[in-house]
Amino acid sequence: MRTPIDRMPAHLRSMTDAQLETYKSALSVMSELTNRWELASRAGLQYEGDRDIYEALGYKTSLSYLDYYARYERQDIAAAIIDRPVEATWKDEFTLVESSDDEFTPLEKEWKALAEEFDVASKFERLDTLACIGQYSVLLLGLDDVTTTEGHASPVVGKPKLLYLKPIGENNAQIASWDTESTSPRFGKPSTYSIKVQLGDGSSNKTLQVHHSRVLHVAGKTLESEILGRPVLQSVFNRLYDLEKTVGASAEMFWRGGRPGYKASIDDNYTMSDTDKEDLLDQIAEYEHNLRRILVAQGVSIESLAQQVADPSNVVDVLIQMISAVTGIPKRILTGSERGELASTTDRDSWMDLIDARRNKIATKQIIRPFVDRCIEYGILPQVKSEEEGYVIEWPDSYALTEKDRVEIGKSRATALKEYATNPTSEDMMPLEAFLKIILGLDDDQIALIEEMREAQMEERLEEEEKLLLEQEERERLLREEEEKRQARQGENFEEEEEGGEV
Repeated sequence: MRTPIDRMPAHLRSMTDAQLETYKSALSVMSELTNRWELASRAGLQYEGDRDIYEALGYKTSLSYLDYYARYERQDIAAAIIDRPVEATWKDEFTLVESSDDEFTPLEKEWKALAEEFDVASKFERLDTLACIGQYSVLLLGLDDVTTTEGHASPVVGKPKLLYLKPIGENNAQIASWDTESTSPRFGKPSTYSIKVQLGDGSSNKTLQVHHSRVLHVAGKTLESEILGRPVLQSVFNRLYDLEKTVGASAEMFWRGGRPGYKASIDDNYTMSDTDKEDLLDQIAEYEHNLRRILVAQGVSIESLAQQVADPSNVVDVLIQMISAVTGIPKRILTGSERGELASTTDRDSWMDLIDARRNKIATKQIIRPFVDRCIEYGILPQVKSEEEGYVIEWPDSYALTEKDRVEIGKSRATALKEYATNPTSEDMMPLEAFLKIILGLDDDQIALIEEMREAQMEERLEEEEKLLLEQEERERLLREEEEKRQARQGENFEEEEEGGEV
């Protein structure tokens, strides 16, 4: 009886265990890709497969990383779909906080130094961008425990020093093998990667076999797979096609239709010689290439054809709205018209919600914390003070008011306060504290601060009034003394005059 090994093809029986595992991993990846292609090919089918909308409309059935990358590189709105959320996510500086004390802990100090030395925030932003383009991206950790190229395939040992960080996209970081042991904590995750590192200007590269312990794996929106996420442009790829066709066709339409064609009609009683024909053709060619602005043609009538130019803005607007609905990016922000009076409160709140979600789910949980934990594990960063308390990643408040918001709110509150202060019955209808809380929307701390400032202002006013009163009393005292002295002098003069008369 033949065993399963006997039934295997000869080229498989000759493989080592490691080669068989690699072969199985490759088959698994191919199976996953095949399933995805089959699902994608069914998306455009109608009438039990008799009609393929994707084929009729010119859409690609199966998409690869290079398709997404090409769109990101060449199509403006595709780049905006990826760059706007990523740039907004990382535009503010995040902070690693281990203790609420004013003094920095060793972990906080070392993290700050490491973040500045390796420009970590910039590396993380690039890593996030690459993960959005493809199904995943990786951050290659360059560690000094490796002395040869082959050493990257081994697990990290000891307490290595961090030498460099390299964000790499899916296309240049292929998964070479998977952990297929169901009892392993890394079951279903990559074991090794085949990473192609570009050298210099990218004209040459070096391929490394890298162990997963030297790699930080980041995937975007995931479903069943924890490793392969959904590319950001996948759901809107057809709309990007439509937008490209609409805008491109519009440009061609304006190029051709903006400058009308001409029709030449030969008079019935006129016979055009070959010389006249050549001369007319030369004139038309010169006119077409802006070398001539006047046509002289005897016996020929030249008429301008009607222009055929349509406004594509409505079609483009519908496509942008659909892209905005899928990506969650408000249309005004997606198109770059969010500044000034065009930015609505609803758009801004929706945008801030999206950025806060990205900072929490992707930036913090998939990138920052795994990187910090890996650095602590390898001794690159010191241990946390308390395992129970750990550390937190803090971001600035996304909802902080802009200068324009503060000015508008200030105007509204000033107007409401003026109306309240000038109405003599305001206090009877609504006490001041209720007005401040309900109408002006101030919280208890703000109201308490106002009361404190009012009391301080009243005390200053009383002190000023008391000071003025004392100064007034002092002036009156001095005047009384002067008056008394004057009267005394008058009395002395009167006595002298009386004494002089008696003499």
